[in-house]
Amino acid sequence: MSAPPVLPRSVEVFERGWLSANNILLFDGEAATLVDSGYVSHAPQTVALLRNALAGRRLARLINTHSHSDHIGGNAAVQRAFGCTITVPAGMARAVAEWDEDALLLSTAAQAGERFGVDATLAPDERFVAGALEWRALAAPGHDMDALAYYNAERRLLISGDALWRDGFGILFADVLGTGDGLGAARRTLEAIGRLAVDVVIPGHGAPFAEFDDALERAFSRLQAFEDDGARMARNAIRACITFMLLDARRIALDTLPRHLAETPLYREANARFLGLSAEALASWLVGELERAGVARREGDALVAR
Repeated sequence: MSAPPVLPRSVEVFERGWLSANNILLFDGEAATLVDSGYVSHAPQTVALLRNALAGRRLARLINTHSHSDHIGGNAAVQRAFGCTITVPAGMARAVAEWDEDALLLSTAAQAGERFGVDATLAPDERFVAGALEWRALAAPGHDMDALAYYNAERRLLISGDALWRDGFGILFADVLGTGDGLGAARRTLEAIGRLAVDVVIPGHGAPFAEFDDALERAFSRLQAFEDDGARMARNAIRACITFMLLDARRIALDTLPRHLAETPLYREANARFLGLSAEALASWLVGELERAGVARREGDALVAR
């Protein structure tokens, strides 16, 4: 196994487990910038981590990579605690201002979030300084069609959000829901990222890594598999989002699962577009998958997170 990559001293990464995205703290003297704030139920932990790391320094600004609940869920709590401004990708600003829970995928995926206000926006190719480094915002659609990644050419650093992980990328919601060409957008994003000179990737989930070419190869392979088999993409989305819900709730009554799958737009649309199963059959498949993956077990009449 290769050694962990070395980051500049001005960059600190809090690698979070599900349900939260990673938090990236960038120091500029007595001030700091945070990238992404985690899920709403983890907000007290996020605030505590920040307070300890800041050690009396000022959190001046919070910047998001995209609009999903595990990246923006702590925004309101962080702003209350530290008085920072909040900057979001320009494409998501309207959905936040109107608190459109459908556009933010909160109601669509039965997830939670706390409303917050936007102080500024970033558009592709705009630049900002954080951690004594200049970052360029890069359009990174696919997982979220308005997402941005942030790139520092001097140190060859990429804050990739959910556009690129060590072993793939985030769910392509637009294709699962039938609202856009997430597959095509993701391919273009990976091609654009692949043209960058990158020594270290700081992903939205998982540890920072240096194996850039290998990660790209894995991502393109996964993308090709989804292009070849839409049902595989749909099953992946359902499995991942129900796992997310289970890790938050800790247990789900088995007799309520078919109704939840039938009523929640993400699962209903994924099933209708790609699988064509009854709600009961979909629930039965899903429980078996989660048990086989070791993320859940049956306990009486409930499915319980391991």
